[in-house]
Amino acid sequence: MSTRWYPLYQRGNPQLRIFLPNFWMKLVRPEEKQPKNVVQFMVPTGMTNYDIENYLEKIYKIKVIKVESSIENGKMKRAILNKYGPIVKEDDFRRAFVTMPRDQEFEFPEVCTSEEFKKRASEDEKSSQASQDLYKDYLKKQGNRPGLPGWFSF
Repeated sequence: MSTRWYPLYQRGNPQLRIFLPNFWMKLVRPEEKQPKNVVQFMVPTGMTNYDIENYLEKIYKIKVIKVESSIENGKMKRAILNKYGPIVKEDDFRRAFVTMPRDQEFEFPEVCTSEEFKKRASEDEKSSQASQDLYKDYLKKQGNRPGLPGWFSF
C-alpha cells in the first residue's frame, strides 16, 4: 500500500476529486517462455487476485480471464558491500500471472531501436578507449617517481 493521503472532504460547492488507487503494479519480463496472452506483474502483498483483476479492467480496460499469484520472499543481502555489514531483507512481493483472452497478445515494447543501440555502443566504446588512454598516460608519469617500491614500476 502506498502512503497517499486523500484530502479531507469539505462541505460546500462540489469539488473536483480524482481518487487514485493505493496500489502499484510492475510489469516484469518472465524468466520462462510464456504464451503471448500471459503477462507477469510484481504487485504488493496486500493486493489480492480480485484487486489485480479489477485494477487492470477498470484502469487499463484490459479483459482478464484468470489471475494466478503467489507471494515471494524478498532476498537477504548485506547492506554494505563488505562481509561485515548488516544483513538486510528486501520487501516481500506477490508475483501475478495474468491471462488475457486468446485473441489478445502482449509484446514488450522496444525501448530503443537497433540504430540507437549501435550509436550508443560506439559512443561508449570511444569514451572507454579515451579513459584507458588517459589512465595509461597517468601510469607512465607515475612510473619514474623515486621512493616507490620496485614492484610498482611499469
